[in-house]
Amino acid sequence: MNVLDIAPVIPVSVIERAEDAAPVARALVAGGIPVIEVTMRSAAALDAIRAIADQVPEMVVGAGTVCTTDQVKRAVDAGSRFLVSPGATDQLLDALQDSGLPFLAGTATPSDMLRLLERGITEAKLFPATVVGGLDLLRAVYGPLPQLRFCPTGGVSPSTAREFLTLPNVGCVGGTWLTPRALVAARDWSKIALLASEAAGYRR
Repeated sequence: MNVLDIAPVIPVSVIERAEDAAPVARALVAGGIPVIEVTMRSAAALDAIRAIADQVPEMVVGAGTVCTTDQVKRAVDAGSRFLVSPGATDQLLDALQDSGLPFLAGTATPSDMLRLLERGITEAKLFPATVVGGLDLLRAVYGPLPQLRFCPTGGVSPSTAREFLTLPNVGCVGGTWLTPRALVAARDWSKIALLASEAAGYRR
């Protein structure tokens, strides 16, 4: 499975109530986005991942904000099908590679990117994308590092997502706007499905 090629946008979701997880996932799938990154930023994250894996098998569920080796293990045990980290220490990279799952390790500099390439890793997350250079950085590193492909995340919006997706070294983008906390709290699944439908139409 190539995480970068599942959909133009990976929803980056903070789910506060595990009971909301499956409805959020179903709404995204209905809108044409069959992938979700559930961030490890809430106490309900692991239960949310487990609920999606059990109840919405057509959704490719991953764990985001994976920062420790223990979180790697717990995310795998919960049923994650891919992992995403905001950065990449050697210890964390060891755990990510040992997990057997696809993963997007966070990069922000050319040195970060070279560290991944030394391990044979060619797919990564750029984070926080708009802070570290965004479009200009990705254009600049494409020349010396054309073998790397990215999912820029952090500050990406509907208005900039399309431009990111025109770059040859961008497979998809990550964004929080598909599952905003207010809509999840209100359980407005139809609106989430509509946002997913719009994002699914972005050209890669």
